[in-house]
Amino acid sequence: MALSYGEIKRSLIGQRLPVAFVDLDAFDRNIERVLETIRPHRIPLRPATKSLRVPFLIKRLLAHPSGLLRGVMCYSAREAEYLSTLGIDDFLLAYPAFQQPDLDSVANLASEGKRISVVVDSPEVLARLGQTARDHATTIDVCLCVDMSLKLARGAVHLGVRRSPLHSPEAVLALARRVADTSGLRFHGLMAYEAQVAGLGDANPFEPGKNAVKSLIRRVSSRELGDRRATMVQLLRQSGLEPALVNGGGSGSLDTTTPDTGVTEVTAGSAFLKSHLFDYYKSPHMRALEPAGFFAVEVTRVPAPSLVTCAGGGYVASGPTTPDKAPMPHLPLGLKLLSAEMAGEVQTPLALPPGLRLERGDPVIFRHAKAGELAERFNEYLLLQHGKVVDRVRSYRGEGQCFL
Repeated sequence: MALSYGEIKRSLIGQRLPVAFVDLDAFDRNIERVLETIRPHRIPLRPATKSLRVPFLIKRLLAHPSGLLRGVMCYSAREAEYLSTLGIDDFLLAYPAFQQPDLDSVANLASEGKRISVVVDSPEVLARLGQTARDHATTIDVCLCVDMSLKLARGAVHLGVRRSPLHSPEAVLALARRVADTSGLRFHGLMAYEAQVAGLGDANPFEPGKNAVKSLIRRVSSRELGDRRATMVQLLRQSGLEPALVNGGGSGSLDTTTPDTGVTEVTAGSAFLKSHLFDYYKSPHMRALEPAGFFAVEVTRVPAPSLVTCAGGGYVASGPTTPDKAPMPHLPLGLKLLSAEMAGEVQTPLALPPGLRLERGDPVIFRHAKAGELAERFNEYLLLQHGKVVDRVRSYRGEGQCFL
């Protein structure tokens, strides 16, 4: 059951604000909900560290007794290097490494016997990676990063992220053959993430007129990319290049990313904390998740009877600068940001609903739009369980780690 404002307020007595915290009970319930979604597919889930950035939470996921959560998808070679010192030994590096120190980090991990697969989407990266592997006298596993965007009107319309030049099964096969022919490298599989499905909410109250179009894009794209990804896998197998790993999915598309679409594993991260961007989906598996990650700021001014002003709070998410990227006032219920100021670096004014009164020193609870980015603002997270603070754990930032 979700924590009430009174319970959270009592738990934060004596804590210095602003503070970030995780409701561990809600976090654990979200794990079970995610597993309910993927268990019928009989495929494992690889947590995305980008959406967590707190070693304790990453390790808590990997320790789940189901055995369905294994390995991590990370976003930086240095991050993989750091996580390996914490005992994690299975990595999918989901963004191409090009700088030589990063390539050396990957080669060192491979030399140490860590399971690390690196995504590649061009011959240029392939050549540098192969040379690095040979210099280190090791073998590096390579996954091809595939563009799963939806292209319409013969490519004139592009719906999805700008990620990889590899779009067609033929282009994938051609580069896979180059991997297999490169000394020091081993073709391992594909990373084929459908951003325009997993990250496209179709029940967004900030853009209600676009929701029907977004739902249509999600349905059409799910069918198209599922067929195309399966064709890629079939073509690779026919050419003697069996993919050991085909990664797809995301928090918003776990229900449609199945073995029938060619994957051997799925990835999710935001689902476990449910930042508020993931409220805006029609799918039942997304609606079943509950918020688990929060931050609290302090009321320091009362400029008018219907207003309060909090210290800090301007933790705005990356991406298009639309209103849904702002942090969302969560508790007490009914608080609203002011359109003229929104969430500010040093202060955030809020309009109070009728009947609500807040005093100086009271906490206001917010949710970030994107789960992992909150960890870049705080050195540590408080852990709440049964409405009480049971521990405090460090974020990447608190450990002195900053990768991007």
